Amino acid sequence: MSVRELVVLGTASQVPTRHRNHNGYLLRWDGEGILFDPGEGTQRQMLRAGVAAHDLNRICVTHFHGDHSLGLAGVIQRINLDRVPHEITAHYPKSGQRFFDRLRYATAYRETVEITQAPVSEDGVLGGSASYALEARKLSHPVESYGYRLVEPDGRRMLPDRLAVHGIKGPDVGRIQREGAVGGVTLADVSEVRRGQRFAFVMDTRLCDGVYALADGCDLLVIESTFLDEDTDLAVEHGHLTAGQAARVAREAGVRHLVLTHFSQRYSEPDEFERQARAAGFDGELTVAHDLLRVPVPKRR
Repeated sequence: MSVRELVVLGTASQVPTRHRNHNGYLLRWDGEGILFDPGEGTQRQMLRAGVAAHDLNRICVTHFHGDHSLGLAGVIQRINLDRVPHEITAHYPKSGQRFFDRLRYATAYRETVEITQAPVSEDGVLGGSASYALEARKLSHPVESYGYRLVEPDGRRMLPDRLAVHGIKGPDVGRIQREGAVGGVTLADVSEVRRGQRFAFVMDTRLCDGVYALADGCDLLVIESTFLDEDTDLAVEHGHLTAGQAARVAREAGVRHLVLTHFSQRYSEPDEFERQARAAGFDGELTVAHDLLRVPVPKRR
């Protein structure tokens, strides 16, 4: 059975705390693992969460501030130490190539795994598999930053009542799915579109078009809420979002499950993030993330 879930490895922003490691998020999507923004300490958090280097297929870095990328060195060396047998692709802003190179070769180690470098320089589809397309959108931060989005292709949902009306049963159900028609009855006559699932990862940014494009129609949105609403001026100055801003984006974009994360060390209690998100009008499922949390992607409607 396929697994689609988010494993939260760290939730701190610039400064870690006793209870929050620097950033790190693993998305399990069927048989693949996509690691987002491995900050310092990610390798140890992976161990605590039961995530192995063999679980990784892609690494996606939004930008090259330390709390989102300093863990790359350890993760890449662990990938090589464990001799991961499959291809691993790394996405990151092309403008930060020099930082990626420094982190990849920060110290001496034996290189045993080929990591494919696929830097991002514009909005668009980066790649994917049969079960998703990976997209990137530019965000608004003091350094170049991109958010990421997974979109599952739409499928078809068979409708038992329509199958019965048209007398389609047994092996013919599979046949009409494969061939598109049986005896003059088309697939559209006995099924409906099953919308593919959507996931988005939005880190350090001010409000901008990219934020809304990434969040649009998401089943699960992971988004930074570095500041509370009373510190909106600080958020704008430093290129971040508040809890209320993130929640309003989710409300307007039709998000089903909102995950707030990337919290400033100035705040010790998570309850206020939830209160402000609800006050902003978001009434879907809401999670204020903590380290080592697991969040399932919502089931299809």
